Amino acid sequence: MTHGMRTTTHGLHLGGGRRNWRDDAARYALLPLRLFLGITFIYAGLDKLTDSAFLKDSGTGSVGDMMRTVRDSSAIPALVDLALKSPTGFGYAIALGELAVGIGTLIGLLARLAALGGALISLSLWLTVSWASDPYYYGNDLAYLMAWVPLVLAGAPLLSLDARLHARRRQRSGGYR
Repeated sequence: MTHGMRTTTHGLHLGGGRRNWRDDAARYALLPLRLFLGITFIYAGLDKLTDSAFLKDSGTGSVGDMMRTVRDSSAIPALVDLALKSPTGFGYAIALGELAVGIGTLIGLLARLAALGGALISLSLWLTVSWASDPYYYGNDLAYLMAWVPLVLAGAPLLSLDARLHARRRQRSGGYR
C-alpha cells in the first residue's frame, strides 16, 4: 500500500501513510548493537586509562605482564613482541583507540571507520590475548569482532552525526544524491 507515500531508492517510505512495525524494527535493528559496542568500548578505554596497574611495563595487572603471559600461546607472537617493545605505549594506544572507537560508534561520527577500528582492535586481541581460549568461543574477542562486521557494512544510517551530515550535503546539492 503506497497511497500517499513516496519511496526512496533505499525502500524507505516517506510522507503520509502507515508504516509497518517490521519496517521500523528493520530500520532500527543495528541501534542496540551500536549502543552496546559504543558504550562498552568507551568503558573499556576509560577503565584502562584509569587503572594505574594496567598502564605499567610490569607488575600484577599490567599490560606488559599480560602480553608476556600470552606471547607463546598467541596466533601471532610477532604482534605481541611489537607490543612488548613499549608495553605502556601499547596500553595507551589500545585504551585511546577503544575510546575513539566507542565515541565514534556511539554518536555515529565516521561510523564505518570507527567500526573498522573496533573490528581491528577485536581481531588483534583475539589473535593475541584470547587465542588460546578453549573452546574458541570462550574468547570474547571473536564475538566482538563478529559484532563489528554489521556496523562496518552499514555504518550508522540513523540517529547519528553521519546521517545529519549526509542530509545536510544532500540538501545543499538540491537533493540529488
